[in-house]
Amino acid sequence: MKQTLEIDCPAEILLGLHLNIEGFAEYLKRQAAISLFKEGELSSGSAAAWLSIPRAEFIYLAMQAGAVLLEDSIDDYNRETALATE
Repeated sequence: MKQTLEIDCPAEILLGLHLNIEGFAEYLKRQAAISLFKEGELSSGSAAAWLSIPRAEFIYLAMQAGAVLLEDSIDDYNRETALATE
């Protein structure tokens, strides 16, 4: 079941971020997914599905945002991303 959330947003915020309503909605959705993942409230698979992107891509985005999900080794990264292709 799809749910819709309405958020008030002053035009100044959109102008300052150089985003239209759709771009801002996607930005908030991505930031929420990453934050919920970092807090342990959402799995990487669920977050990726919510954003309609591959799990490996979400893991990369989350790591860029400071999420610590691996031991910071290439072996761990390869193991995690291999799961997305199985």
